[in-house]
Amino acid sequence: LATGPRQDNSIFYEIRTYDIKPSKMKEFLEMVNKYIHFRTAHSELVGFWYSELGAMNKVFHIWKYDNFGHRTAVRQAIANDKDWQGKFMSAALPLIEKQHNEVAYLVPWCQLGKPPKEGGVYEWVTFQMRPGGPALWGEAFRAAINAHINTGYTKLIGVFHTEYGLLNTVHVLWWNESPDHRAAGRHSAHEDARVVAAVRDSVRFLESQQNALLIPLQCSPLK
Repeated sequence: LATGPRQDNSIFYEIRTYDIKPSKMKEFLEMVNKYIHFRTAHSELVGFWYSELGAMNKVFHIWKYDNFGHRTAVRQAIANDKDWQGKFMSAALPLIEKQHNEVAYLVPWCQLGKPPKEGGVYEWVTFQMRPGGPALWGEAFRAAINAHINTGYTKLIGVFHTEYGLLNTVHVLWWNESPDHRAAGRHSAHEDARVVAAVRDSVRFLESQQNALLIPLQCSPLK
């Protein structure tokens, strides 16, 4: 089924989610902070987070690529990078239980944002929409996102639509000053008739939704 329009360039984002062995999370995060510079020498890291609520023992990281040829070249380069392979990968792989990746584009009406300051928390919201893509549900989904933005309680960082992975999936990344700030904003949104109306229209196309509260690593560009 057609997925509808996307941004008018070839840039895409690879979203990686790793399940880490519960007893090894601290060790894994320390290794990432220590050695990630070997990996970022090859391509741009958008952000790196670990889950605090809504998912256990997971890390999320997003990488930006100019096109698929760029990704192929980067993957070949890191496979031959002795520092990355020897100092990080050889030690990190035994700590990982499962890996999952997706390729996604920013939706055409969204630019990748930045938080107004460091020190907040991120919310990763995954919407599984009905088959048909943005041509079917895009307008209603955009209206629901804009309704939340217009309340002013949260900061939109990005809206990603999958190209590889489970299709008709939309990931929305939000920033808030704190979990309590996010909770207060949610309560306000639930009482805002404009938000309620927009969400009611959008959920006609929704199959499932999952939220996770994420904490950025020290090495994360988004933090």
